[in-house]
Amino acid sequence: MTRSGGFAGLSRKWRAEAGESDAERWRALIEGCPWEAVTILSDDTGADRFLWRLDARCGERAREAELADADVRGPWRELIDAVKEAAGSSPRR
Repeated sequence: MTRSGGFAGLSRKWRAEAGESDAERWRALIEGCPWEAVTILSDDTGADRFLWRLDARCGERAREAELADADVRGPWRELIDAVKEAAGSSPRR
């Protein structure tokens, strides 16, 4: 997952991998998002706005989405928060 934009256009990256004990939780988080219904939902992509890029893999199935910060809510927010928590508090640059 990558978040770009904001002050100075910096990019931040987070990564999480499911272990055997939490695979079902991750599967539910990923499948709860409307992947097929989104590219960029909002036109709120002006200067200093964040853009989120999510890539998820469940077995052989790969999914990708780009979201304006204003569209990160509901299941998207849950997934993003879970990835950030699993990756720790400091993102990679």
